Amino acid sequence: MTGTGAAGNGNGNGAQPRDPFAVDVEHALEVLRLAWGDAYDIRFESGEWTAVSRDDERRVFSGHTPDELNLAIRADWARKGTL
Repeated sequence: MTGTGAAGNGNGNGAQPRDPFAVDVEHALEVLRLAWGDAYDIRFESGEWTAVSRDDERRVFSGHTPDELNLAIRADWARKGTL
């Protein structure tokens, strides 16, 4: 049987399965900064994802998840006519 593991959790090592909705904060920050870091200062603090534009306007965006923040950044980027 493929992928059943010793405990039947699919990972083969008996450990608890990973929460499919858990966010790897460091990885998400790395990805967002790779995509947007030249134009936005991106952070995760006190459970909130934030981005501040690096231009003179210093616009602030936030989201409860990395996806929400990414959508806000993309909307701003498109609004500025640079997408």
